[in-house]
Amino acid sequence: MKILIVIPARGGSKRIPRKNVRIMNGKPLILYSIENAKRLARDYNVDICVSTDDEELAGIAEGSKVDIIWRDERLSADNITLDPVVFDALMKMEREKGDTYDIVITMQATSPTLRASTLMHAVKRFIDSDLDTMISCVNRPHLSWTERDGRIVKNYEKRLNSQELPSNYLESGAFVITRRGCVTENTRIGDNITVFETDPKEAVDIDSEEDWIAAESILKRKRILMRCVGKPALGMGHIYRCLSIAYKLIGNDILFVTDKESTIGRAKLDESYFPYEIIGNDEEYEKVLKNYMPDIVVNDVLDTEEALIKLERKYTRRIVNFEDMGPGAWFADAVVNALYENRPNKPSHVYEGSDYYFIRDEFLTERPKDFSSECRNIMIMFGGVDPANLTGKLYDICQVLHPKMPGVEFHFITGFAYAHKEEIISMPAMNIYVHHDAKRVSGYMKKADMCITSQGRTVFELASMGVPAIVLAQNEREAEHVFAGMGNGFINLGLGEKVDTLTIIKTIMWLADMPHVRSEMRDLQLSRKFEKGQQRVIRIILGEDK
Repeated sequence: MKILIVIPARGGSKRIPRKNVRIMNGKPLILYSIENAKRLARDYNVDICVSTDDEELAGIAEGSKVDIIWRDERLSADNITLDPVVFDALMKMEREKGDTYDIVITMQATSPTLRASTLMHAVKRFIDSDLDTMISCVNRPHLSWTERDGRIVKNYEKRLNSQELPSNYLESGAFVITRRGCVTENTRIGDNITVFETDPKEAVDIDSEEDWIAAESILKRKRILMRCVGKPALGMGHIYRCLSIAYKLIGNDILFVTDKESTIGRAKLDESYFPYEIIGNDEEYEKVLKNYMPDIVVNDVLDTEEALIKLERKYTRRIVNFEDMGPGAWFADAVVNALYENRPNKPSHVYEGSDYYFIRDEFLTERPKDFSSECRNIMIMFGGVDPANLTGKLYDICQVLHPKMPGVEFHFITGFAYAHKEEIISMPAMNIYVHHDAKRVSGYMKKADMCITSQGRTVFELASMGVPAIVLAQNEREAEHVFAGMGNGFINLGLGEKVDTLTIIKTIMWLADMPHVRSEMRDLQLSRKFEKGQQRVIRIILGEDK
């Protein structure tokens, strides 16, 4: 199967002068099509030629080691279609090579956002079919109107939402794949035709300044793979953090990767509508990496191994890990450990401490309430999963506390993956209220006078809202997080499962009755500024931290 790729490229252009040789995001526009064609030549028997009338274009093409077909003045006129240009190139190439081609592909020099992988998929589908012609298109269903007999008339029968409208394929200009026998001086289209639908981002055809700006913006996008986990033993913090970061990376292409055990994490990813892949082992992960070819990999899976980072390094230029204390951390480009700080012998590529906490947007827009000397609202929150079921422990404690603190409301905030929802129910008679899977936690924090919580990321959110808190760690690793101490406005009781009920009860009652202590804790919390943490983390991920 022998393939000829023809890239027509004139030197003249009225809307954007000399557009085919102008620099688009670091290289001449025509090089994008040439490089895509050369990528196809790795897997197929392909000849590539540029049909041009321009010496500068020819020089760029020759530097890329592709053939030049000089077209005469007649074929360079403004009113000439591509059909005779491609036919001319085909005939000249067959004479020069002394061979006959089976397939002819026309690739526009003005389609820089087309990905080589898309072209590869289209060619494979065409070769495996009995089609005569395949045309790259973008599907843009719209309610449209046209002019007929001097009147504006509609192109539809019934007004529908866009997702209900029939397909409306517009040629993107990226490529036309056709059988050799269908190419004549007047056409490249056979009888048996189909379209190959491309992502709209790959369908930009440079014809105006607006197209140029749009294409350059798309080409600057990064392909970012975010590997994260969300399962009962580890909680949902990794998923939530990656989602928060992904929302801030709008303008880039994001792909999540999680494992088969992360069933609760996948449920949250489903809600986000971000694309994601599920893997079961390193072989499956490598296939995802090879297919996606990310510019950046973000690992939020706790401790990594050296082998994992070396696998990712084969397919990406930058690797950023979160909360990584494993041997793989030494081989990443950057490690962000907001929950740890002041560790000895910390490598220069490790960023530690609360300055690097990526706080969710809702805590940047919500404002703390005024301080109240009376404690009337106590919030209990132990994360999205609460694997140690500290919620259940506090639920029993609050029933004991109600007669001692009759004027206090206890508000339990549980995550969507909390396993004991049926056991934790509201009891208004005892001022106990349960809020399952709260969508905007900051709203509940704004009403709280104090909180009982775990030692994870929630402590930063409470600090941003100025809510004094008593802390119970979920596990030994969480107990190592240093932020939740008195110096930052927290009373830390240690590992939750080892703290006896009486100690918790006495601490809650003491803190509720000590307004000056709560006020001092609040002042310490609000002295910490988290606004710039988001910016710092985004710069680290994108490699703009130096």
